[in-house]
Amino acid sequence: MLEARGIDASDGRLAAEVKGGVGKEEGVLVVRRIHVKYQLRAAAADEEAINRAFDLHPMRCPVYRTLHKCIDITTELAIL
Repeated sequence: MLEARGIDASDGRLAAEVKGGVGKEEGVLVVRRIHVKYQLRAAAADEEAINRAFDLHPMRCPVYRTLHKCIDITTELAIL
């Protein structure tokens, strides 16, 4: 979505830190929540387009669409 808006996310410009939370159900570990912190090195002039892509991303992401009904998924974005 970023590159479709002319924003280069290659060569290490986009990184993600992912943390999860687990619980137990009947003695079995289950994933309860996932938090993704995206870090993007980009020009300040692109901030509006970047935020729009970030807002649209979840419902266009196959992983999010697969998991969001059973796992609490949160995200944040830092533009560097």
